[in-house]
Amino acid sequence: MSDQNTAVAPRAVGGTSRSYILVMLTLVYVVNYLDRNILNQLLPSIKTEFNLSDADLGFLSGTMFAILYATLGVPLAWLADRANRRNVIAFSMMLFAAMTVVSAYAANLVQLVFARIGTGIGEAGTSPSVNSVISDLYEPKERAAALSFYATGLNVGLLLAFFGGGWIEQHFGWRNAFLAAGIPGLILAFLFIFTVPEPKRGHVEQITDTGDTPHLGETLGYLFSQRTFVFIAFGCAMASFGGYAGTTFVPSFFARVFHLDPEMRGFLIGGLFGVVGGIGTYYSGVLADRLGKRDVRWNLWVVLVFIFAALPFFPLYFLSNNFTVAVVCSLVPTMNGAAYIAPSYAMVQSLVPLRMRAQAAAILLFTLNIIGFGTGPWLVGLESDYLKPMFGVDSIRWAMLSTAVTWLIAAWCFWMASRSLPGELARANQPRAETVEVGT
Repeated sequence: MSDQNTAVAPRAVGGTSRSYILVMLTLVYVVNYLDRNILNQLLPSIKTEFNLSDADLGFLSGTMFAILYATLGVPLAWLADRANRRNVIAFSMMLFAAMTVVSAYAANLVQLVFARIGTGIGEAGTSPSVNSVISDLYEPKERAAALSFYATGLNVGLLLAFFGGGWIEQHFGWRNAFLAAGIPGLILAFLFIFTVPEPKRGHVEQITDTGDTPHLGETLGYLFSQRTFVFIAFGCAMASFGGYAGTTFVPSFFARVFHLDPEMRGFLIGGLFGVVGGIGTYYSGVLADRLGKRDVRWNLWVVLVFIFAALPFFPLYFLSNNFTVAVVCSLVPTMNGAAYIAPSYAMVQSLVPLRMRAQAAAILLFTLNIIGFGTGPWLVGLESDYLKPMFGVDSIRWAMLSTAVTWLIAAWCFWMASRSLPGELARANQPRAETVEVGT
């Protein structure tokens, strides 16, 4: 293979540019987070209609969804490591979008829980496959930036969920907001399956894929033998604990403490999570790629910088009685809240062979979601209920402030992961029987 062909070939798949594929994958993440978080914007209205506690809200938004999302992500990733990932993504998208539409017709909490279970099952099939596809399109030195572009879909989805959802809730009711959130995913699923090709595994690295896929036990054994993966996984779990608690209860915080109506609340939080948060999500990956060229440990040190820059703002954000002060102090924590995602996924994808990539992403997601998503909103809701007799409406302030502790634990985990990262990346990149250079 000539040098010219080697340089050009990885930038297109079946005549489709990798940029188009990346944009489509990012749109998958947009509708994923739109459908997941539209509920959080609507929680105050649902709480009133169904007479729920904060613990109920946390369970509905986090625990029940996370159990299905995290658990089923592993077998669906096993399938993605063997089957056509494009099809897995498309059919998963159809399911979670359809179940979001079904949520509009829930008559009580139980029905809404079952609808959200369906949403969780559908969303479980997207992220592991997407991470695997992106890793086949972008080589390691540019992978964090590509994943950070993809991760901004999270913020765009939050923007649509809170801003668009708030406007629809205000004028047409919370049930119509569910309908509006679900329909775009159904449309995108059909467009995705007919316009996005399945890339060859090892495409960008010009590596031959033998088709030998490790079973789950092998993948678990491989991953948990690496200190780097273990600390990254638990660092992501601790970071997501605070992050998911924030996306769940920040709307309720502004509704209760500052009495914002749904439209104003959606406008504010959509701007915070969607625009401000998107800046941090994207540039964390860009910085990780640039600084990582000097020292690979910067891929994780960048996360530390983002965490420690945010922590000093937490007390005034949640405890100030001045609305302007609270909003200003929310900017840095919101901007930095998802900065761990792209560097973490990029490093995990670089730590494993081709046919482990979707499973590795799913196992990281499992750890992150069971601990962070599954317990974060629920425990913060329980804490708010427990503190309510002492603090009244301000109980939500103190419950949210307590998440700073989990961010400190996350920082320690990422520091520990950075210490073993260089050696374990070197071990992962040693030649293997199943990864042979094309043309040899």
